[in-house]
Formats: sequence, C-alpha cells, structure tokens
Amino acid sequence: MKKIINPWNGTDGYFCFACSPANPAGLHMEFYEDGEDIVSFWQPADTRQGWLHTLHGGIQSTLLDELAAWVILRKLQTTGVTSKMEIKFLKSISTHDPGLTVRGRIRERKRNAVFVTAGIYNAANELCTCAEVIYFITTPERALQTCGFKGCRTEDEIQ
Repeated sequence: MKKIINPWNGTDGYFCFACSPANPAGLHMEFYEDGEDIVSFWQPADTRQGWLHTLHGGIQSTLLDELAAWVILRKLQTTGVTSKMEIKFLKSISTHDPGLTVRGRIRERKRNAVFVTAGIYNAANELCTCAEVIYFITTPERALQTCGFKGCRTEDEIQ
C-alpha cells in the first residue's frame, strides 16, 4: 500500500471540507493506493453524528464522494465532477467505531464517464455503506489549465 501525496497542498485557497489538512472543520482524509483500489482510513467522532452515536449520512456520502474523486485523480491522472451518486446505507456506523476503511475502484469507463464503486467498512470489516458514482472527467490538459492539476503521485514516486 502506497501513500498518495495530496497534489493540492500548498495551493492558495485550497480548503476542501473532505481532504484539506488546513480546514479545522474538515474530515482530513488521506489516501493510499492498494493495487486497483484507492483507500482511506478515517476515524469517526461524535461531532459527526446524525442520530445519537451514529455517523451522519451526509458525512458518509462525503467520504464516498471524495474517495471517488481520488480514484479519478490517481488512476486516470485527471480531474472532473461527480455527475450522479447512488448510495445504499446497509448498516449504521457508530461514531465510537475505532476506525473506518473507505475503499473504491473504477468499475467501468465509457468515454468521459467513469463508473466508480466505493464502500465504507467498519472496524469489523463489515460493509456498512456502498455507492455507485458516475464521474465526468476532463482531459489532463484541461485539468492543468482550469485548476493547475499536474498529476497525482505516491510517496515512492517522489523520491
């Protein structure tokens, strides 16, 4: 498993709720490449609850949406936008869970539409929430022009 370097760190105005380490209210997600999968390990807390000691569905949706974006960044070396996301909440997630694993991969690609499958697993490795995400991607050239995206590398590729 290889840690992915956040290509946005140091970018003026970068304050993403899901992945910016500088956002004090954010989720501070970090990402790893594990073969075909992109993975994030995340610790829930009561400050993220909907119902008593239960992780809010909107936070779960954000975790899955952000994971899908990082699948695109790393695997296709470009950016884009979420077009559609279908989520199934299968099992409630406790805000006292010692650690969640968010995992996803590309299922299919049709021109600029990429279909990503993602899931949230509790510490017992039970699938709690899953999503099918359709992501519209842009060309790497346009990603560079519009948002300065220069690629997404892992720690071992930088050294």
